[in-house]
Amino acid sequence: MNARRVFFCLAIAVPAVGAQEQGVFDRPVVLSAGGTAVGGYVEGNSNYIVENGIGEGFSMELRRFNIFLFSSIGSRMRFISELEFEHGTEEIALETALIDVTVNPSLVLRAGILLPPLGAFNVNHDSPRWNFIDRPLVSTEIIPATLSDVGFGVHGRLEPRGPVSLSYDLYATNGLGDGVILNDEGRTRLASGKDEEQFAEDNNGSPAFSGRFAARHASRGELGVSFYTGIYNSYRAEGEPVDDARRVSLYALDGATTVGAVGLRGELALAAIDVPEDLRELFGERQLGWHIDATVPIWEPTWRGFPDVALSADLRVEYVDFNRGEFAGTGRRIGDEIGAVVVGLSLRPVNGTVFKVNYRRQRNRDLVNNQAIKVGAFQIGFATYF
Repeated sequence: MNARRVFFCLAIAVPAVGAQEQGVFDRPVVLSAGGTAVGGYVEGNSNYIVENGIGEGFSMELRRFNIFLFSSIGSRMRFISELEFEHGTEEIALETALIDVTVNPSLVLRAGILLPPLGAFNVNHDSPRWNFIDRPLVSTEIIPATLSDVGFGVHGRLEPRGPVSLSYDLYATNGLGDGVILNDEGRTRLASGKDEEQFAEDNNGSPAFSGRFAARHASRGELGVSFYTGIYNSYRAEGEPVDDARRVSLYALDGATTVGAVGLRGELALAAIDVPEDLRELFGERQLGWHIDATVPIWEPTWRGFPDVALSADLRVEYVDFNRGEFAGTGRRIGDEIGAVVVGLSLRPVNGTVFKVNYRRQRNRDLVNNQAIKVGAFQIGFATYF
């Protein structure tokens, strides 16, 4: 596949509190702050997982502890950062550190460590916003969320036309790295192309470009299209070419809607990555993934001190195929795919806090489509802003 092959994504999501492009600022620490404020969120859960009838017992984890720092610098400038601690202190990362300079609402300059708009999830992924304990597979394995990168660009919201308003984001960043194919997973994996060194320099001197354009209806939700494109491999050494420049690109459609009392959220992604010829078939050139979430409120009691309690029933259906196509020698379909169904209950005693119970049934197939590995998982968790 030549360097022009692309990575396609389709995403559908339920409405967030605010517009998707404002995800990093649509948080309690910002809404309640006039100057400088500190806040964040914490997420914990328990796991009981059985694979082909064999389990490792019950375990608990503090999955994430994230700290936000927000500052309003005058009337036209604002700063926000997010420091993330995952699995206790096993992983520590600076997820965002950006500054916005508002020329007017339709033109806002942005620079720093930012979240490229790869569909809706990458910019709206805070755990208290989601009723499921695990993040969607398509959003973490096909789309490399959460992806942070250093760069600059512009975004803005145009004047509404009746009930519809328009928004846009356009950014240049360092981009993904060699780990897209040279990784420990033994497969093409865009998420493995993330590297801490990308905050300091570009591995190939060729920036990646991303953008999103969206229309938001006051009552029907939001619909957006986005793209991401960049060369991922180190194709030059000391200025001399050592490989072909290999490109990965993303085109996305994301949305937000509610049908009656049912909230719907999902993503559909089709990926195409330029892979060296001698690695093809073993390393996927095309990838597909999708998930659909449905949430239905089933009980809204009045509890003393908790006026807005809501209990919801939740359903997720998801699928990812890491290597689409057929083996050249046999014509048989290549495997390497996962399908899962998750059912659960979520209780929100106050806005920004959720307690979750999930049960997951999953099937994994290897590259040559041997008998599927069956996985069952029972999880209890919580997430809250503070």
